[in-house]
Amino acid sequence: MKKKVAEIFKKHLGEEPPINKPKQKDFGHYAVPVFKYAKINKKNPVEFAKEICEKVKCEEFENVEAVGGFVNIKLSDKFLDEFSNKVLDEKENFAKSTKDESILLEYISANPTGPLHIGHARGAIFGDALTRIGRHIGYKITTEYYVNDAGRQIYLLGLSVFLAAKEILGFEVNWPEEYYKGEYIKDLAKEAIEVFKEEYFKKEKFGEELSLWAKDKMLEEIKKDIQALKVTPFDNWVSERSLYKYWDEVRAILEKNGALYEKDGKIWLKSSEFKDEKDRVVVREDGRPTYLAGDIIYHWDKFKRGYDRYINIWGADHHGYIARVKAAIKFLGFDPEKLEILLSQMVKLLKGGEPYKMSKRAGNFILVRDVVDDVGADALRFIFLTKKADTHLEFDVEELKKEDSSNPSYYVNYAHARIRSIFRNKGIEYDDVRDVKLTNLTQDEKDLLFLALQLPYVLEDAFVNREPHRLTNFLIDLASEFHKFYNKNKVIGSEREKERLKILAVVGSILKLGLFLLGIEAKERM
Repeated sequence: MKKKVAEIFKKHLGEEPPINKPKQKDFGHYAVPVFKYAKINKKNPVEFAKEICEKVKCEEFENVEAVGGFVNIKLSDKFLDEFSNKVLDEKENFAKSTKDESILLEYISANPTGPLHIGHARGAIFGDALTRIGRHIGYKITTEYYVNDAGRQIYLLGLSVFLAAKEILGFEVNWPEEYYKGEYIKDLAKEAIEVFKEEYFKKEKFGEELSLWAKDKMLEEIKKDIQALKVTPFDNWVSERSLYKYWDEVRAILEKNGALYEKDGKIWLKSSEFKDEKDRVVVREDGRPTYLAGDIIYHWDKFKRGYDRYINIWGADHHGYIARVKAAIKFLGFDPEKLEILLSQMVKLLKGGEPYKMSKRAGNFILVRDVVDDVGADALRFIFLTKKADTHLEFDVEELKKEDSSNPSYYVNYAHARIRSIFRNKGIEYDDVRDVKLTNLTQDEKDLLFLALQLPYVLEDAFVNREPHRLTNFLIDLASEFHKFYNKNKVIGSEREKERLKILAVVGSILKLGLFLLGIEAKERM
């Protein structure tokens, strides 16, 4: 709707003006500021606004009024009806668009050394919702999971499984200070004994093959966790281990561009030249590349693939890592401004007011699948998407089980189920009211319908600002508006039954589509 309004004004202003929300609801649906155009035409803004009012009068507008340097617009019933038909005709394709921008979105990328915990879940849901919304409005998004399958953590995984297997077999074990704990390690160890046989664990040392086998088993677990969260399958899984063969090539580029120097037997990256607090080691004294070197190779590989934009979703504890990675990208000859780093804060989980129990299986953290089993993926996704990802989130899972307005997930789903129930009881579908003409709309009807039709702009705002919670909050507002409308206005048996059923069909369609774009299945019955 905004687009069409802007096009009407373009005929008289020479370009599409910004379309704003009026300061007061009584002013109308949209407000168009004309100060800029008054100045161009060397006219008083108030007088110029009055002139434009006369020029833009059309059947799409019920009323246009000059207020200061603004033109306030009230949309006509015909205009609202036209877009209502678009919703009912296009269904799940409503608000779809096309964009020229291609994006590589990397998220989760948790180390394959254990199952996903609740902190990982927030980044996973955030990334998936962003992907769903972005793809719907036309961005070409490729999703990627970076597997940290090289380095010390993979060695420790192998060591933990090796020692746990020895202990199961009755051998004496001296556990080191650092190793992975939890029932999942014991489960891996039991399976490893079957695969590698008892003789393997009589040795003092284990081989790399055990670490890689354990890593692959953990990746299988992670993929099950991702599926449990209803995350869209990743397009790419990129192995850190597979990229190290390019280290010499990448190092040569860095050296050529003056990015490296040697000190204390180590090779350093001059990251302090690009906003990092200090330079960073990329090669240890023994010649082994550091974790940062792996990230540099990975981003070199990413940027070589030629996307318009790159988005990484990291845990908030990686904030200090941003400057050094962007510095490396600059030294590699790429534009670091093409990389966005979005941070996802940790989650504090309660159950009945008490801290949620740590998983016995995981040892010292809360497993994704435990919480999904407790409250369901849909409720978890909804609550995670009610706030900005970079803000702290605390919630009680018992609240997600409540069947009242205090539970936003229930509240929105109940609005959708209530509308579906009305149509079931009438024995009709949304398509059956598509050709009803919306005329003589009451203010309540207009307010509900206009709010529902804002979905396309909510989606644009949610994606451009990387804030899926804007969609979640819109759905809560729409559900609230619907509940108020339905409690105040008779639908079935009223003189305006057909018109109101059509409005509810539009609202129901928008609620279902909005929930789908959050990765949530709208409930038909409750």
